[in-house]
Amino acid sequence: MALASCGAREEKAAGSAGEKVRLVYQDWSTDWFPPMANEELSRFQSSHPDISVAYALDPPSESFGERMMADFQAGTAPDVFQGSGAFFPAWAQKGFALDLRPYVKADLDKATIDDWDPAQYAALFTRDGRQFGLPKYHGALALFYNKDIFDRYGVPYPDKSWTHDSYLRAMKRLTRDQDGDGRTDLWGSMIDVSWERIQVHVNAWGGHFVDPKDPRRSLMAEPAAVQALEWLRARMWDDRVMATPLDVKRMGTSDAFLAGKTAMVEDGSWALKKILEGSAFRVGVAPLPAGPVRRAALATTDGFGIYSRSRHPKEAWELLRFLIGTDYGLAMARAHLLQPARASLLKDWVDLIHLEFPAKAKDMDIDAFADSQRKGYSVIGEAFPNMTDATRIANDAWEKILVFGQESAESIREASRRIQEAQKGFR
Repeated sequence: MALASCGAREEKAAGSAGEKVRLVYQDWSTDWFPPMANEELSRFQSSHPDISVAYALDPPSESFGERMMADFQAGTAPDVFQGSGAFFPAWAQKGFALDLRPYVKADLDKATIDDWDPAQYAALFTRDGRQFGLPKYHGALALFYNKDIFDRYGVPYPDKSWTHDSYLRAMKRLTRDQDGDGRTDLWGSMIDVSWERIQVHVNAWGGHFVDPKDPRRSLMAEPAAVQALEWLRARMWDDRVMATPLDVKRMGTSDAFLAGKTAMVEDGSWALKKILEGSAFRVGVAPLPAGPVRRAALATTDGFGIYSRSRHPKEAWELLRFLIGTDYGLAMARAHLLQPARASLLKDWVDLIHLEFPAKAKDMDIDAFADSQRKGYSVIGEAFPNMTDATRIANDAWEKILVFGQESAESIREASRRIQEAQKGFR
């Protein structure tokens, strides 16, 4: 199947007997995803001879939100699309995503719905109850660690009993000047300084970024949120045991880990294939350490939706049902080891990892990624109605507090005030 262009989305499906309904399905443009998707879509079309599906590539990440919004407004958006993070609910709030509740009620049983992580599933509803998506895959955060480094310095491996205190003790023992030049070249751990990665720590302290009862109200200045941010700041700038982006020349978490700059790293199951392929050391995985109040781990909110102005909602629903099915979930797992959204596929996923990396994955606790899904401590990215300004203001504050170490965690209070002010006029 040829990749579709935007212009193809405007083609009208023939209405006369015997002619196919034409749908456009848009998804990731990564090198591995389109070939996998087109192969699976061939199977869908074999069982649905009255439907033709063209695969379209997502716009580039740097212009994704703007391009998609323009397509939605112009009426040229794909019939079926993928969404995640703050983008997806924003599209739904503006009425661009079809309400799936009637279709779900008619065609999906309770066992299917119960197979998804409740937190991830609930994230695909608007506050007024409209269902705008169904889960695509389940990305979960966990703690990767370098077994060789742990063994070298005699530090016990992380396990499910770890708290943030255990985490700190290990980071202090693992942070080293390995070449003796007087400068640290190995840090205990690292996180990406970004919205959801910081939020997980705030949740572990019992706090939130966004008031669960009022999405226009910021809780980023509440004690729990400030304490969690201060814990991160102190690890980076007081103890110097958690690498800052500047320490590793702005490498991402998985790249710094693979380069041997960190003994541990907080990253997701989406990075598993990259880390297993690129590691020259033995890799371990453990659940994220529990916080003072609770244990929390991020669950991604990637899902599939249907354009509300699609001329063929019935056929688009048939395609979406295929995309959320077990075969498509396993196809994504085989192609890139993506963690399936369905809990019933987790064993198959683990088996695929062991099949592809029999030596490297032999003693890995891969179930650590599924622990939050099975035990109910998944959290999702919290979103304000005006996320554009909220993320800009928060990122500026985190740069000063965490990246450059110029300000205390208390300075987030002013950022929180500005974020809440920016929500006026939004619903």
